[in-house]
Amino acid sequence: MDDKNQFQRRFSLGRQSSLAPEYEGGGDGDGNGNGNSLDSTVRLMYLANEGDLEGITELLDSGSDVNFTDIDGRTSLHVAACQGRTDVVDLLLRRGALVDLQDRWGSTPLADAMYYKNHHVVQLLEKHGARPPMAPMHVQNPREVPEYEINPSELDFTNSVCITKGTFRIALWRGTQVAVKTLGEEVFTDDDKVKAFHDELTLLEKIRHPNVVQFLGAVTQSSPMMIVTEYLPQGDLRAYLKRKGALKPMIAVKFALDIARGMNYLHEHKPEAIIHRDLEPSNILRDDSGHLKVADFGVSKLLKVAKTVKEDKPVTSLDTSWRYVAPEVYRNEEYDIKVDVFSFALIIQEMIEGCPPFYAKPENEVPKAYVENERPPFRALPKLYAYGLKELIEECWDEKSYRRPTFRQIIGRLEGINHCLAQKRRWKVRAPACIQNLEALFRGNRTNPSSRSSRSATR
Repeated sequence: MDDKNQFQRRFSLGRQSSLAPEYEGGGDGDGNGNGNSLDSTVRLMYLANEGDLEGITELLDSGSDVNFTDIDGRTSLHVAACQGRTDVVDLLLRRGALVDLQDRWGSTPLADAMYYKNHHVVQLLEKHGARPPMAPMHVQNPREVPEYEINPSELDFTNSVCITKGTFRIALWRGTQVAVKTLGEEVFTDDDKVKAFHDELTLLEKIRHPNVVQFLGAVTQSSPMMIVTEYLPQGDLRAYLKRKGALKPMIAVKFALDIARGMNYLHEHKPEAIIHRDLEPSNILRDDSGHLKVADFGVSKLLKVAKTVKEDKPVTSLDTSWRYVAPEVYRNEEYDIKVDVFSFALIIQEMIEGCPPFYAKPENEVPKAYVENERPPFRALPKLYAYGLKELIEECWDEKSYRRPTFRQIIGRLEGINHCLAQKRRWKVRAPACIQNLEALFRGNRTNPSSRSSRSATR
């Protein structure tokens, strides 16, 4: 009797479909795991599961159908892809296995290989023309395709290199160099990553400011999904500080103003404030003019009706750098926009000191120090901290978040400090009137919160 006309059995040994991985239906395989009681068709799946190349070759030479499907619509290629049997996958493909057959749950061999992180199998299947699974954000109605959608065929990755912590790559789009963030294979089985990707897009399409990296578009209707932003060839602040070390006070204050202006825009965004929640040097980029732009909104939050937010689960060191995280985030408490102010203080200090906060401590010990109200020491010469800068840093990393200034207030104070530095540089002497103005400004900020909030934060 022809194999196709035989009663279809279920193959239940080994890993199951990526779309039904917990399936535990009763199979007809040999309970002892030797496969001797299986008919020739299901035995082919058993041998693929075991990686028996010689046995597979013998069965196929005797006439077994390489594309036989069991009752769940699964083939030997599905099984080998699940198990990561690259050599078996190669043999089956050479013997005519169809690369894109779907099982009863709609899973293909490529989707199974992605789910089980069998990367070499993924590469082999893609080489043979396997199509990636439907993008998790794919819409059926063309009218629902986002306005920012970019056709991936327009992105040229020739000579592409990784940039910005390896999460972005350079590409050419319509004659312009752009930065492209690509979601990996794991997104197809990780709802949290899909949600994070969607949330990041929701934020990016709202943002327009000269001190925030510009969002250009995204690929959401095909795989892999991508975010496309402007490319800043000067790199990030982390790399810059590694090259330069401690910065001159004038440059540090100029950079601090760039960051503060970008962050003030985010915090005062209407109708929903935006918390960055991952403000650190590698997420701050330099443009060709030497100005800084805030980037990477992968873990940012929108403040809607509530004034605070709380993580669904504790933040780990895989999500962000612990050296710049406010203690309330580490304690998994509710937090607000002031967590960014805490991170900002550490960045200013790093620019003056020339080293990351608590650089001598292992990273996992740093948040514990913050919780115990310990802060990185000021080691640089006092003259390197322009008048009022050290006091501003200390206020920004205050243990109580409500006592930390807003970025609107910070901008006003930094502008005063910057003016004094410019005067000092011009006249080569400390300008007494300038110092007096700064003292009055700082006293006003400490004693009159309403006046602080009214201070202009333009640009």
